[in-house]
Amino acid sequence: MLVSLKWLSQYVDISSLEANVLAEKITRAGIEVDAVIDRSQGMTNVVVGHVVSKEKHPEADKLNVCQVDVGEEELQQIVCGAPNVDAGQKVIVARPGAKLPGGIKIKKAKLRGQESNGMICSLQELGIEGRLVPKAYAEGIYVLPADTTPGADALDVLGLRDTVLELGLTPNRSDAMSMLGVAYEVAAILSQDVKLPKIDYTASAEKAADVLKLTVEDKEANPMYAAKVVKNIEVKESPLWLQHALMSAGVRPHNNVVDITNYVLMEYGQPLHAFDYDKLATGEIVTRMARDGEVMTTLDDQERKLASHNLVITNGQEAEAVAGVMGGAKSEVSNSTTTVVIESAYFNPASVRRTSKEIGLRSDSSARFEKGVDPNRVLPAAERAAQLLAELAGGEVLEGTVLVDELDKTPARVVVSPDFINGRLGMKISLEDMLSILERLKFDVEAANGLLIIDAPTRRQDIKIPEDIVEEIARMYGYDEIPVSLPASEQVGRLTPYQAGRRIVRNVMEGAGLYQAVTYSLTSAAHAQKFALKAEETTKLLMPMSEERSTLRQSLIPHLVEAASYNVARQAETVALYEIGSVFLGQTAEELPFEEEHLALVLTGKWIDNTWQGEKKNVDFFVAKGIVEAVFAKLGLTSRVSYVKAQVDGLHPGRTADVLLDGEKVGVIAQLHPQEQKAFDVKETYVAELNLNAILSATQEELVYSMIPRFPAMSRDVALELDVAAPAGEIVSIIKGAGTSLLKEVKVFDVYAGEKMTAGKKSVAFSLTYFDPERTLTDEEVVAAHNKVLKALAAAGAEVR
Repeated sequence: MLVSLKWLSQYVDISSLEANVLAEKITRAGIEVDAVIDRSQGMTNVVVGHVVSKEKHPEADKLNVCQVDVGEEELQQIVCGAPNVDAGQKVIVARPGAKLPGGIKIKKAKLRGQESNGMICSLQELGIEGRLVPKAYAEGIYVLPADTTPGADALDVLGLRDTVLELGLTPNRSDAMSMLGVAYEVAAILSQDVKLPKIDYTASAEKAADVLKLTVEDKEANPMYAAKVVKNIEVKESPLWLQHALMSAGVRPHNNVVDITNYVLMEYGQPLHAFDYDKLATGEIVTRMARDGEVMTTLDDQERKLASHNLVITNGQEAEAVAGVMGGAKSEVSNSTTTVVIESAYFNPASVRRTSKEIGLRSDSSARFEKGVDPNRVLPAAERAAQLLAELAGGEVLEGTVLVDELDKTPARVVVSPDFINGRLGMKISLEDMLSILERLKFDVEAANGLLIIDAPTRRQDIKIPEDIVEEIARMYGYDEIPVSLPASEQVGRLTPYQAGRRIVRNVMEGAGLYQAVTYSLTSAAHAQKFALKAEETTKLLMPMSEERSTLRQSLIPHLVEAASYNVARQAETVALYEIGSVFLGQTAEELPFEEEHLALVLTGKWIDNTWQGEKKNVDFFVAKGIVEAVFAKLGLTSRVSYVKAQVDGLHPGRTADVLLDGEKVGVIAQLHPQEQKAFDVKETYVAELNLNAILSATQEELVYSMIPRFPAMSRDVALELDVAAPAGEIVSIIKGAGTSLLKEVKVFDVYAGEKMTAGKKSVAFSLTYFDPERTLTDEEVVAAHNKVLKALAAAGAEVR
């Protein structure tokens, strides 16, 4: 919302405040001022000129040599290239030495041999956006009214000695989408009254109801419709003050009739529409739901196809406007219009919002209707427009208003106690201060039996519940007056076991050197189940932004690989990323996707690159496995985890392992299949994904500690000849199963499958550690325990080398 302070000053006295001070007060009261715009900033020496004569430039077809009266004794010669410049016009002239927006300085010059003492300006050259300039002057200079005095300050004449505040409104503050709404806000801040526009005009003896019939078929979608009829109008250019009031609010002027409806829209926040009465043809207005597939052309010359739930304004036969959104081209006001019907109505916000979205058309009107306009401004806005038409278009306002009104205008009542307000704010605001604030806001309030009984004005559609009153009291009293204090509680906040576990996992990943990534939860249907630990029914969006973002993911790996590919393509030789995020599996009883949190990682490039030590190591399967093992070790789950060879589409058939926790699959570690690596344009890349929900649910809530052994351990090594395809993990299980309580640790420390081995065989060497935390073991005890292991291995078919 753009608020001209010159316009605002018509309703509330702000003369004692500088613009920046007022902006600060408004921001502190809860409506953020995004910008303070001085419309005349940087401009000097810009005056009104009178073009006395115009002659073609002797050396240039598109230039004219003009003699211009700028209020001095002598005429000034100015060369002008604007196509619409002509003798007799009053124009804007930047004199030599003038400064214009953008750092432009005007100097005396010669253009093709002709002296030019200044520049005749367009509005764009004064910093006004081209989209706001009236179409008649969009491609040339701006022509001032004939009664403008040469030599006068053009910035004063144009109303550019003004400051505009740009308000960043939240959706609930629809009341501030009008000048009067802002005036009420500023008046409350400054403890002043609001001066409302005085509506006074003389109506003709002819009655509006005699020339216009009104029917409303759906009173739920359109509970109130008011129409004023104004005859004998003259459609022409609006006066300067009106044009520039609209431009300061970001609205383009058109003609006096349309400009008046837009002016009242910005003033009251009540959208209006003007129909050409004669083009309606039937002398009737009927509001109804559109026929399914009905087509009409709106004011922007676009054909709109409507549905049976879209409300339209008709002449009893054909649609003439899309209710609350935009009027139709057929009944548009033109230069030949002599009689207009001014529409002011209340349309159901949900109906307008739905229609606006479905037909892809958003307007200043729909932006206000969909948030809910003030029901008590519908009629005053129509009367205000009728008054301005009488003043500025010479119109004859017919007596009365053609009206259908079944709109409930009862203000929202809120009952709240001062203790409730103070309790929520942690303050001790007196009852007198609360009453003062509410009265400044123009709320009807009564204190009775320890309660505040408040009737909020209908312009404040956001006031519904006691908490809304708390907010109003707080912002007007001053947010900076709210004391800083800790909440009173006997409980001490802490992380839940799950949250603590997730933090441990994150610390492990970052301690290992991985960076956290956050990727999209949405993917394509083709990739939704790719690499999933368990593929279930997918969830698709009803209205996806694109096919690539149409389905909820069931694995984190695809997007992480995409992120790695993106970084590799930008010269990142090594990429190590992890993500903790949700996947979405099947549906719950409430027909919502079941959400499961996973941990995933992607590694590519070099893991160690110490050039000065000559030490380099590329990422491999065991780096990825080591990071996963570190997670389980930190969570105290190492003894319950095992790894088995697996086959997964898209992953390397010889370098893929399922991760089992207590025998149940909770994850996967693998190298991407070479074809996938080629598709993503990455080199050797390793990934892992774990079901974090299942893993953290299995962790113990309390940490278990064990003493560091005081007595020495004894180790034994054993090398076994195994089939090449035999997993070392199975042998480890056999060893652990056969070992006594003295066997504490089993590690693989060497694998050999060279030329000295029998074909199809490999040698795997294991280190076994024995100790007792309470005493020193004897050799005999260790030999006895180790022999049991050797017997078990022999029984399993393993040959000791």
